[in-house]
Amino acid sequence: MSVQITVNGTDHEVDLDPQTPLLWAIRDALGLKGTKFGCGVGSCGACTVEVDGMALRSCAIATGDVAGMAITTIEGMPQGGGLHPIQQAWIDEQVPQCGYCQPGMIMAVSAMLKETPEPSDAQISEQITNVCRCGTYPRIRKAIHRAAKAMSA
Repeated sequence: MSVQITVNGTDHEVDLDPQTPLLWAIRDALGLKGTKFGCGVGSCGACTVEVDGMALRSCAIATGDVAGMAITTIEGMPQGGGLHPIQQAWIDEQVPQCGYCQPGMIMAVSAMLKETPEPSDAQISEQITNVCRCGTYPRIRKAIHRAAKAMSA
């Protein structure tokens, strides 16, 4: 079977079972390796992508369920050949250590800032549930505030 999906603004026809997790359509069928496999049950957030502006765990959603929706991965974040303000904030605050979880974390933050452009620390704690095994949460929080300011300027 094949499924039509739109990833980073480009339409794709992927030859797979519609029940295949979106993560594998992105990584294996499209070759976009920024979205990571973490836990496989939607808990850790390493696989987070945006679907119609909402942060979703791609390991826990079937590809067929997102046909016709706009899917954005970390590869679709840069704007005009440069870095997205969230990505720049990540660099400025030196967030990554190992970096494995960061693409999913950035995608979750992107979706959150669309809904909550000036989040409080409590809102960040409530809405960003991605796991960072290196424990860079204080730098992540600083980077979110920095990105929010940059995006509202």
